[in-house]
Amino acid sequence: MTSSMNNLDLHDLGVAELAAQLAAGTVSSVEVTQHFFNRIQQHSALGAFLAVDLDVSLTQARAADARLAAGERTPLLGVPLAHKDVFVTRDFPTTAGSKMLENYRSPFDATVVSQLASAGMVSLGKLNCDEFAMGSGNENSAYKPVQNPWDTSRVPGGSSGGSAAAVAARLVPAATGTDTGGSIRQPASLTGITGIKPTYGRCSRYGMVAFASSLDQAGPMARSALDCALLLSAMAGPDPDRDSTSLDMPAVDYAADLSAASAQAGAKPLQGLRIGLPTQFFGAGCAPDVLAAVQGALAEIEKRGATLVDVSLPLTELSIPVYYVIAPAEASSNLSRFDGVRYGHRAAHYTDLTDMYKKSRSEGFGDEATRRIMIGTYVLSHGYYDAYYLKAQKIRRLIAQDFQTAFAQCDVIAGPVSPTVAWKIGEKGDDPVASYLADIYTLSSSLAGLPGMSVPAGFGAGGMPVGLQLIGNYFKEAQLLGAAHQFQLATDWHQKAPGVSA
Repeated sequence: MTSSMNNLDLHDLGVAELAAQLAAGTVSSVEVTQHFFNRIQQHSALGAFLAVDLDVSLTQARAADARLAAGERTPLLGVPLAHKDVFVTRDFPTTAGSKMLENYRSPFDATVVSQLASAGMVSLGKLNCDEFAMGSGNENSAYKPVQNPWDTSRVPGGSSGGSAAAVAARLVPAATGTDTGGSIRQPASLTGITGIKPTYGRCSRYGMVAFASSLDQAGPMARSALDCALLLSAMAGPDPDRDSTSLDMPAVDYAADLSAASAQAGAKPLQGLRIGLPTQFFGAGCAPDVLAAVQGALAEIEKRGATLVDVSLPLTELSIPVYYVIAPAEASSNLSRFDGVRYGHRAAHYTDLTDMYKKSRSEGFGDEATRRIMIGTYVLSHGYYDAYYLKAQKIRRLIAQDFQTAFAQCDVIAGPVSPTVAWKIGEKGDDPVASYLADIYTLSSSLAGLPGMSVPAGFGAGGMPVGLQLIGNYFKEAQLLGAAHQFQLATDWHQKAPGVSA
């Protein structure tokens, strides 16, 4: 089939737009796949991709074209995406950004990967990330740091920085990410795209390389709320046979909900929606340029009929120490499997089994992973478990209760995603705690297991993107996506592209 479209414009189309063109026969999946592959090669210096295989991608694209030719019409059929390199895949290596898993090939696909493949999406490859998803800037990848396409001297955020940079630079219309303490929302904010972390358990964790099992959650990253809704509809759903933490709740057609809401008559589509503004999110710790963009976004949401109310999340400040006890503890346990015996890196020279363990792990893990393993082992050790880990879990419960108190006064909580715009690569390299503080506004909702998303809301210092964070109560993804969609109907921040995307 010869495309009647100008291929130079293909990368400017989002998921829904590409799906419409594919369904109409204006362009083929093979053409789209080849176009995006060419862009990936053209912008390889960004460091967003760790693995590509054109033959694999084109095979999937031909299968999608055959389904389209047979008359099949589904919302994602033939549309390309790429996966964060913590989702295991049969067709591409899975490294989790670590030398420990260099060249590892999984014998199976993660549930999220297989669900999106069943929906007809074409995988363009694997995306760079902080090692084992540990980081806020994507500088902890064992292979190369990812550059922010708005300013290549800056970080894209992390740990899903490769996913965020690829979508922002128009190398792919959508990507999967994972969010443990903010790793979908924060990079989405710093690169000017949309990303949503669903309620813990909405998406299966089967086949997702584990960091902190009680926090890790998969989610989509794309241009718009509509695009994220299309992906989340395919990604979410129960997986009881393979993931015991998967929620026994059927998948939801989030995109249909958005279309129905958009079709309703009325000048103020968000009428009656109460938006809670936590005092702790708008204090001195947030940069003035970020606050200005967020407040401008809230004013627009208010114009759409929502009501702004003040709420309080008094334990927000404790979310950092609580998270950096619980997450490293779980990481220490999860990463103990990488011992050089069954799979993963094994040292070339050693004297005995203990020496092999030590050398394999020392060589395979980077500094940040090593740091968190050591912290986690310490807080779980005899004599310190009650003082640190148990106490952190008790405070975690109180943080969740704070949110329920707030939700008695509002429907959605809003505020900044990150206290600053993206910082320079290497700027925080000597101070890990400074990077940890970048997650101050995302950690508490992750600890509570709540859904949250980042929506492009303007620009701050240096012309860098700023995201508006929306947090919902449990299972309220549709409400979050609906609010974001209405905001995006009234604004065009999500359509802005960095110069590198040209």
